Amino acid sequence: MPVPPCEVLLSFGRGDIDFSRVHVGDKVWKTSDPELDRRLRQSFSGNRPHFQRPIQMEVHGHVGRPMTLIARDEIGHVVQVESAMPLAKAEKQPLNTERLREQLGRLGGTPFKLGDLKNILEGDVMLPSSELNRLRREAAGQLEALRAQPKRLLATPANIPHSAIHTPSLVVLVRNLAQLEAALRCGVETIYCEFEDPKKYREAVVRVRESPHQPTTNRTTDDGGIPRPAFRAPRFEIWVAPPRIFKTGEEWILEQVRACNADGYLIRNYDHLKFFADCRCIGDFSLNVANPLTADYFIHRYGLERVTASYDLNITQLEALLRAAPPEWFEVTIHQHMPMFHMEHCVFCAFLSDGTDYTNCGRPCDQHDVQLRDRVGALHSLKADAGCRNTVFNALAQTGAEFVSHLLALGARTFRIEFLKETPEQVAQTIGKYRQLLRGEITGAQLWRELKLLNQLGVTRGQMA
Repeated sequence: MPVPPCEVLLSFGRGDIDFSRVHVGDKVWKTSDPELDRRLRQSFSGNRPHFQRPIQMEVHGHVGRPMTLIARDEIGHVVQVESAMPLAKAEKQPLNTERLREQLGRLGGTPFKLGDLKNILEGDVMLPSSELNRLRREAAGQLEALRAQPKRLLATPANIPHSAIHTPSLVVLVRNLAQLEAALRCGVETIYCEFEDPKKYREAVVRVRESPHQPTTNRTTDDGGIPRPAFRAPRFEIWVAPPRIFKTGEEWILEQVRACNADGYLIRNYDHLKFFADCRCIGDFSLNVANPLTADYFIHRYGLERVTASYDLNITQLEALLRAAPPEWFEVTIHQHMPMFHMEHCVFCAFLSDGTDYTNCGRPCDQHDVQLRDRVGALHSLKADAGCRNTVFNALAQTGAEFVSHLLALGARTFRIEFLKETPEQVAQTIGKYRQLLRGEITGAQLWRELKLLNQLGVTRGQMA
């Protein structure tokens, strides 16, 4: 027969308590306390957050351009929003740090409070309070959404990403032989060359292969004098870049590039993909890889070893790209003079030669340095390629150094720095600072302040700012 249910009453048994061990002041725990329950519920019930975490904000912009607001929380989430209208010149009451803190600090009803605020606005500018409020709400909402996402699973030895078990590597792009020698003296293992004259690539390859700084093969012996297997230290690799623009009939330029027998080639367009199909190749930023589908296409369809993330990406989009595809697929440029525009017109030929094109101009671009002065006095360098097309580069180098630690946490391991007109001494100093950054010895802010760089990565405060 089934046993009927019964009630069980738990109580102290007779004589089970040794009252000699109970003293005045001993703690007693109750199973329930209505007053304590009420106070505890007040700490978490309701829609209003009871604990707010500090976030850092940074604002950028100038007259005629939208204002950019960047917000970061304490665990590395970063969001960026832009105003829907451009900043206007302020006749009175410009957006100073005090006014910005007052408007952007109204984070009640969110899990955040305003911590540090950096005001990097240029000049006396203004933006309606309603637009400031919208930017604040949008940034807070995006941060809250990021925090609500599940954390990435910790990698185990069986599934740890390839990039996570390698130390960060620094790739250096140089534009002349003096910079190349400086990079070799610094021991940079992977060097890209982008010279105006592809004929000089052959000499560059010879210099790298014969460099006295080249790591050598080491062989050791055990205690019995029996040679151990040779250990080959990593050697320098030199990759060369064909001109970014290609036109039908210019195969001779690509032939010159390939004739140097470099270790690999930097691919800038689809014609390069076909021409260098049987070589080691890396995709440059001009392939505009901005999503995982494009990255997968170039990696698996064309066999590229990795691709450079598009300069059009802001830090939030770059983070999404590194989360959506294997981080080891990507190379991130964190220091460069941004190419501002290309043109078919050759300034060198037009003003420094009596010729009409590369066949009779005498290549004055090899002997002369041309810069364009803008309305504020900045001198932007002009470079010509083998096809006589000109590119104007921003006078000031820009950096994404402040985002490097976050990118490392996401699994990025290959970072590129590009030089333009820097002296060998400046090349060595810059390489040293970025190595310190990758080792965690200095912060990104320290780096860009010491090197006097523009704290911006990408075309806008886009890719890294």
